[in-house]
Amino acid sequence: VQLQASGGGLVQAGGSLRLSCAVSGRSFNDDAVGWSRQAPGLDREFVAAIRWSSNSPYYGDPAKGRFTIARDNARNTVWLQMNSLKAEDTAAYYCASGSPSRLQSTLEYDSWGQGTQVTVSS
Repeated sequence: VQLQASGGGLVQAGGSLRLSCAVSGRSFNDDAVGWSRQAPGLDREFVAAIRWSSNSPYYGDPAKGRFTIARDNARNTVWLQMNSLKAEDTAAYYCASGSPSRLQSTLEYDSWGQGTQVTVSS
């Protein structure tokens, strides 16, 4: 599986960004895509995830109420719409593919993309 994340950039606090994750080569074993983020000096943090076969996404605490994850099965693409961005959202954002028992279990994702940088200025 290969994942290509894009859409990051520099935005002012309160603004919005839409990240995209293009997935290629996935098999029936790859039933979910998740987004995580990592800021310098901090551990990787789960943001949101969704299964290809389900309309029930799962959001981590940083995303609740502000971010929305969506997918297009035909285009093998997953988006992360981020609104009301804050300076603390500044991080490299990664998408990953796998079959986690729980969507928020980042250790159970097998394939990771290269990341896209999001910088929020205050």
